[in-house]
Amino acid sequence: MDLEEAATAFREFVSVIKALRTPGTGCPWDLEQNHLTLRPYLIEEAYEVIDAIDRGEDRAVQEELGDLLLQVVLHAQVAEDRDAFSIREVIQGITEKMVRRHPHVFGSVQVSGSAEVLRNWAQIKAAEEQAAGKPAQPGLLSRVPESMPALLRAEKLGEKAARVHFDRGSIVAILGDVRRELAELEEQLHAESPQQPRTTADELRARLEHGLGDLFFSLCQLARRLGLAAEGSLRASNRRFVERFQRMEQQAPRLLQELDQEELEAEWRNAKKAEQPNPDEDRDS
Repeated sequence: MDLEEAATAFREFVSVIKALRTPGTGCPWDLEQNHLTLRPYLIEEAYEVIDAIDRGEDRAVQEELGDLLLQVVLHAQVAEDRDAFSIREVIQGITEKMVRRHPHVFGSVQVSGSAEVLRNWAQIKAAEEQAAGKPAQPGLLSRVPESMPALLRAEKLGEKAARVHFDRGSIVAILGDVRRELAELEEQLHAESPQQPRTTADELRARLEHGLGDLFFSLCQLARRLGLAAEGSLRASNRRFVERFQRMEQQAPRLLQELDQEELEAEWRNAKKAEQPNPDEDRDS
């Protein structure tokens, strides 16, 4: 990579964004934007990058990263327009942070592996915040943003707790948690009995929501311990479901809404078989 060419291209890009935000000659839409109005686009563009990565399309990843970079530079320009900070300060800040938090690369610290890198990172970050006089966080988990997607946040919460050794001892133990949460959910579904007072619809809904949430959380911890991403795994499952359903729509002898349940199940099995070279791999899932 030619750093000079990259720097020149970046300067040109920043100049374009500045021109878009110049009163009188800029773009009316861009001039109307602020951090809050741009927030949805930042999230959307990040997800489009992820989608392109999942598809394994390099050109799409390149394009979507450009769209994401646009949001970063646009936010920085909005801030500069109100004399808060500039893109230069954004870049300098992250550059200095990367150097400080990688003393094993830019200093003389020795590490045994990625686990020690993460521990050092957390220690350096805590020391930085203390030196900056930042108020102490109310707890380790308070650092995990509530705005994160729920599956991703569940994994991150488990990861943070594991740093102080609050974690299940093994994958087998986590599987036990999953089975127990599923059993409790089933129990709630069949909770009505002569020995128990009848619950209202709202109470039952609250209990089921509680149980389903606990099941999701345990599944996210299983994904984390397996080295998988729950969010990515579900996205892949969603994609498979769409592909199979569309195959059903294309291959079914009649409109799907005209088929009975048995016919729909048969069409679903046929749609799955079409993507499985080995017929023994067919499953009812």
